[in-house]
Amino acid sequence: MIAAIKHAASATLIEVTIHKLERTQLVPISIREAFDFFTNPRNLERLTPDLVHFQFLKAPPEKVLPGTILEYRLRLYGLPVKWRTRIESIDAPTGFVDVQDKGPYAMWRHTHSFREVDAKHTEIRDQVEFAMPLGLLGEIVYRILVAGSLQQIFDFREAALRQLFRG
Repeated sequence: MIAAIKHAASATLIEVTIHKLERTQLVPISIREAFDFFTNPRNLERLTPDLVHFQFLKAPPEKVLPGTILEYRLRLYGLPVKWRTRIESIDAPTGFVDVQDKGPYAMWRHTHSFREVDAKHTEIRDQVEFAMPLGLLGEIVYRILVAGSLQQIFDFREAALRQLFRG
């Protein structure tokens, strides 16, 4: 999908390709437990592979609220990257949305959804919409590196959740 977004530095509209990544996973915990786990940003480190060297720049709160800012550093392809995430909205206990305010993407929007299957099982759904910077060059980098790396990161996350919530 092609969309126009405002360039952060100049506020001019730029045309970008919006990519989508979707993952669904069933976990053996209640919807409230799932919501509480994912809205505690301290759990991000447990869900992020060591290869990205995830590190908060300042201690995060125990719970996020709309407007909460999270700042962290990672290494992508050996390069240090600072990332600032803002919690855009929360709809307890069925989900929340975080967006990148500053970071490696031209746009990043991650919707976390939780659906109660029964009292002891919850379906977790991640929907990420993102756009690469740098026009055609960014799209080439996406195809060569980013698409596969994002799949690896979300594969790790899925395995980590299976380990954390064995059922």
